[in-house]
Amino acid sequence: MTLSIRERESFLAEPHIGALSVVERPDRAPLTIPIWYQYTPGGELWVRTGPDSRKALAIRAAGRFSLMVQRTEPTVRYVSVEGPVTRTEPDSRERSWEMAARYLPEDKVAAFVEYDQTQLGAHVVISMRPEHWVSADLGSF
Repeated sequence: MTLSIRERESFLAEPHIGALSVVERPDRAPLTIPIWYQYTPGGELWVRTGPDSRKALAIRAAGRFSLMVQRTEPTVRYVSVEGPVTRTEPDSRERSWEMAARYLPEDKVAAFVEYDQTQLGAHVVISMRPEHWVSADLGSF
């Protein structure tokens, strides 16, 4: 059963691990990788990555990407969005904190942000406007 606009946006706003896909080369299947993301209903979706990572280079070349999130309990539900990149901008400590706080227990956020900022190198924030949606709740199978 297809989700309503409100249901799909609310589900996407939950902190699932996303599967980001982007065409990297025309002779290969899309590059697909797990990733943390942020989304507010009605807004843009954004991800953080290294500016020279494979995914960043592929997204830059393609100008768009897709992201799929899913769960299996209490029902099998998924949302997939695809759309154009609206901007790429330098990352910040605040964005790192926002993302870490979305996925990690409160007592782990500060340590992760410190590690992220000192050990993982520069990041960029890539924003995408969800343009095409596919969603369903398949019930409890």
